[in-house]
Amino acid sequence: MAKGEKAPGSHISLYNLALVLALTLGSITYGYTFSIVSTTLGQPGWYAYFDLVSDETSARYAYTKRIEGAMNGLFCAGGFFGCVFIGWSSNAMGRRKSLFVALPVAIIGGALQAGAAHIAMFLVGRFIGGIAVGILVTLVPLFQSEIAPPAVRGFLVSQHGVMMVLGYSLAAWTGFACYFSSNLEFQWRYPLAEQILFPLALLGLTPWIPESPRWLVMKERNDEAWTVLAKLHGIAGHDQDSPEAMFAKEEFYQIRSQVTADKRLAEIEGASLKTLFKKPSYRKRMFCAFMTMFAAESTGILVIYNYSVLLYQGLGFNNMLSLMLAALYVTVACAGNYICSLLIDRVGRVKLLLIGFTGCMLSLAAETALDAEYTGVTEGRNEAGLRAGVFFMFLYITFYGCCIDANTFVYCSEIFPSHFRSYGTAWSLSILFLTAMVYLEAAPTALAVIGWRYFLLFIALTFINIIIIWRTFPETKGLSLEEIGEVFGDEVAVRLTHLTSAERELLDRNIDAEKTGADAQHLDAPAQDTESA
Repeated sequence: MAKGEKAPGSHISLYNLALVLALTLGSITYGYTFSIVSTTLGQPGWYAYFDLVSDETSARYAYTKRIEGAMNGLFCAGGFFGCVFIGWSSNAMGRRKSLFVALPVAIIGGALQAGAAHIAMFLVGRFIGGIAVGILVTLVPLFQSEIAPPAVRGFLVSQHGVMMVLGYSLAAWTGFACYFSSNLEFQWRYPLAEQILFPLALLGLTPWIPESPRWLVMKERNDEAWTVLAKLHGIAGHDQDSPEAMFAKEEFYQIRSQVTADKRLAEIEGASLKTLFKKPSYRKRMFCAFMTMFAAESTGILVIYNYSVLLYQGLGFNNMLSLMLAALYVTVACAGNYICSLLIDRVGRVKLLLIGFTGCMLSLAAETALDAEYTGVTEGRNEAGLRAGVFFMFLYITFYGCCIDANTFVYCSEIFPSHFRSYGTAWSLSILFLTAMVYLEAAPTALAVIGWRYFLLFIALTFINIIIIWRTFPETKGLSLEEIGEVFGDEVAVRLTHLTSAERELLDRNIDAEKTGADAQHLDAPAQDTESA
């Protein structure tokens, strides 16, 4: 490839970009819905309406802590069931139709929370909202990975993480603004009601979103798949011999060849969920997916964010400053996720994860030491120490945002073969929700009883996880979805990336030969030899 020439598969059409960004309305839905309770916990009106207390000396303090844990625990439980559902539905119904299921559920969940007349209604709304975002947080990166060109797939799928954290940021700033309302019910009801806007907008756009071309090929709807793929590459009206048109043909040929090979293999080995745990190459994928999400949650990220307002209050800041710091915190995370999207296709997925986990571990260790020294101190407070505590919390989220957050969704959505991608991605995200449910359910009581010692768990786990990831994770950057199987030990039917000029010329001759019914040559054979395709 000539110097300055773009690599095949690096062109992003406006249509492709528009689809990726439209799907990120589901990412915002997840981020906003998940994190809005962080600001709810800082609103006096919410406590007053449901007869809850923040005073440790009150007889209802223990009950309040159980409710705080339940609102996150039920949400994560709903998310787990949403992941299980989407693992089935995105294969059986398709990626696009699954959106039509998730979005009305998200709207209903938000409405129940915003209009809650009693705490039980609020908790039911959190559970239903969890089901919806469990579907969306699995479906969006899966869908994006299947419509993204290989050389820029990391950048495009990372937009899921960018917009997800934008949802966190919108929730935080909305909660901060509503804190100043004199209407105590508006203080907490409006931020909860705002979560309805994003699934409503995506529901309106869904009729114009096409089905995934890879799903269509799996269902043997090849003509429809080619129409979608050609539009994604933006080749309508272009010279059919242009680089973009040729790469679209090559990618379509690769997808069909790999699907055919996978189906043939499935007939021999089986295509049930058991296969994911029986076959060594699939089992390694399941392990990597598990470790990616388990390690990300085991940094303590959701505990720190969802209870950040309470943590800032513990350091001695008032409600208003605590809400503002929480909003700034997720704004930094949003910027970090965008930086991650720029780095991921250059640095690589695994290297970024290792940098991020190491940075988070060291930052959290420093933060824990400061919390041990200053939390709860009211007399003779060390202002420099408190500022250092805030600094390390922001350093922590900088590492997490720039290296881990969006990266986890990219890696888990791309490592599975097409016929198992929905099950594998659902497995990954179910681990996220199960792990988060355990940590978040325990957090209010743990923070109240053992305080900073709770974070020692996350520091120890992250240290162990760094070693495991370093020794076991294969790199996937720059490879097409069909080629990733090779780094896990699978056979690849057709290679498309990292080809020499001669190999690419041979691939194009094979595509032309297939159209005419002639004999095709294998890429690993000399150009003068021929074999039956």
